[in-house]
Amino acid sequence: MKDFVLSLLKWIGILLELTKFKITFFVTVTTFLGYVLYKKAVHYDLITAILGVLILSSGSAILNHYQEREYDKLMVRTKNRPIPSGKTKPLFVLILGVIFSLIGVSVLYYFHGFLATLLGIIALIWYNLIYTPLKRVTSLAVVPGALIGALPPIIGWVAAGGNVFVPKILMVAFFFFVWQIPHFWLLMLVYDEDYKKAGYPTLTRKFDREQIFRLTFIWIVSLSIASLLMPIYQLLDHKIFNLGFLLLAVWLIVKSRSLIKNKDDPKMLVKEFRLINVFVLLIVTQLSIDKLI
Repeated sequence: MKDFVLSLLKWIGILLELTKFKITFFVTVTTFLGYVLYKKAVHYDLITAILGVLILSSGSAILNHYQEREYDKLMVRTKNRPIPSGKTKPLFVLILGVIFSLIGVSVLYYFHGFLATLLGIIALIWYNLIYTPLKRVTSLAVVPGALIGALPPIIGWVAAGGNVFVPKILMVAFFFFVWQIPHFWLLMLVYDEDYKKAGYPTLTRKFDREQIFRLTFIWIVSLSIASLLMPIYQLLDHKIFNLGFLLLAVWLIVKSRSLIKNKDDPKMLVKEFRLINVFVLLIVTQLSIDKLI
């Protein structure tokens, strides 16, 4: 019995790695946001919307492990992933990725119709067939790649019954699009040498570090401005949250000045990476509470 439990825990750990659960969980959070922005309530069909997106995005993540298996071997950050470490076989990962993707698509189609499913398929194709190969070509792949993070809240909105072309949800999608760019740039700066070892084109081959820090700071300021545009699009029902958004935007800009002032601090990039993610999570929390109270 003990061996069975240990074996089960091992495979659960491998599955969490393969599905990149921290990322896919946040994808479901933004799907939840899109849903409650439209319905202003939580109904039973939220479960199937979140489940469909979670399974589909997990399938996409698993396929990404298969796609990048040879490059993962070359990077310190990724060499212990399930395939390069030998914990599991590439063919198994490929089959698992296809199964997860098909189940996710099926759940979305059965419970939420064609449009939600189409958006999910577009996200899958964009991530695995466009963004992933493009990363080997240009360090600016993150710009078109940021579209992937913009789609889950739209899927949630559509799954709840909303129209995809409503300015409100497009503004939310734009906010997440802008966030993805400094998010990934900071990550690439933290692991710059690792990416170079694996043969990825990096930003430091196009710009010097000071230029990159300034560009990243500009994107972070743009993220703050994007958050302040949301009240203009009537995404908030309670005025108190307008103040909350303003305070968060100012806080992010003030804290992010370290990108320019303390650029020689090696820990600064990690702190900044966490900072913008906390900022986005707080924005999502306020938007959700605003709609549910």
